[in-house]
Amino acid sequence: MPENVKLHPHENCNCDRDGVALPPEIVLEVKNLTKKFQVDGGKVLTACDKVNLNAYKGQTLGIIGESGCGKSTLVRTILQIHPATEGEVIFEGQNILKLEGEALRQNRRKIQMVFQDPTAAFNPKMRVKDILCEPLLNFGLLKNSEVDAKAAELLQMVELPVEFKDRFPHSMSGGQRQRLGIARALSLEPQIIVCDEATSALDVSVQEKICELLVRLQREKDITYLFICHDIGLVDLMSHQVAVMYLGNVVELLEKGRLSVNGVHPYTKALIKSIFKVDFKPGEKIQPLEGDIPSPLALPLGCPFQSRCEYCQEICRSEKPQLQEIKKGHFAACHFVK
Repeated sequence: MPENVKLHPHENCNCDRDGVALPPEIVLEVKNLTKKFQVDGGKVLTACDKVNLNAYKGQTLGIIGESGCGKSTLVRTILQIHPATEGEVIFEGQNILKLEGEALRQNRRKIQMVFQDPTAAFNPKMRVKDILCEPLLNFGLLKNSEVDAKAAELLQMVELPVEFKDRFPHSMSGGQRQRLGIARALSLEPQIIVCDEATSALDVSVQEKICELLVRLQREKDITYLFICHDIGLVDLMSHQVAVMYLGNVVELLEKGRLSVNGVHPYTKALIKSIFKVDFKPGEKIQPLEGDIPSPLALPLGCPFQSRCEYCQEICRSEKPQLQEIKKGHFAACHFVK
């Protein structure tokens, strides 16, 4: 991914008349959000454990971690695809987890999602123009006579030819279908877009184009992204702030700077060391993250990362570290990171 994709908070921050940067506006607050699933045998799986995060207007919150860390469950709980067990999600001054009926339906206009698999996200029997305009028609924001013109406008916004409006999605490439997914998410002019592994099914060259498109649209429309991804390098380039999750816990949160440079949690460092790079230096090696991952149905006391951490001490086995601010805007959950 080229450096021109990288974002920094100061690039699109608000400033007063003297040019002094103002604090970014919080658009979404996640407070002590917990999601537990009942499984066979009366056991409980804690997918997200008291997660606290803020998303800021016009910025990208990246969420990374291995498969099973809880990042997708987190955003699906925020979107109320999964009902939350505990906690709050504050948006526009209210806890949206309490919304029901028409209030819940109207709130969905403001928080949209781009899915990992664009092929599975569309009805194969629907033409592109109908896919794009269906949300607008459902909310009564568009007349049938306006579908063609609106579809053309949305296609141009994501740099697709206007004539694609009469195609079916199966006749398009993976990258083109993902652009279509982005256009559909933007059709309702939401304030927040969740990108759940939105680039992982694409070739690297196509990923670059999609990320550049997302960055351009964010700058033009002041959109907030929740960017979920396995690729720590891509998240590092795309995000203003990054949250690292492990077994349902946020173990590190960096609100400014590069995770690859400033990451301090042992899990974050292990992830960085395990990255395959095309510019390896002589003698440099990949250091895979080893050790046994505890079952999420029987998490140990203390730190959830203890079984894989080379710095583990007795306190790690008995007392769970809390997410604490170690520097301004930098939080970590580790007994030995200060």
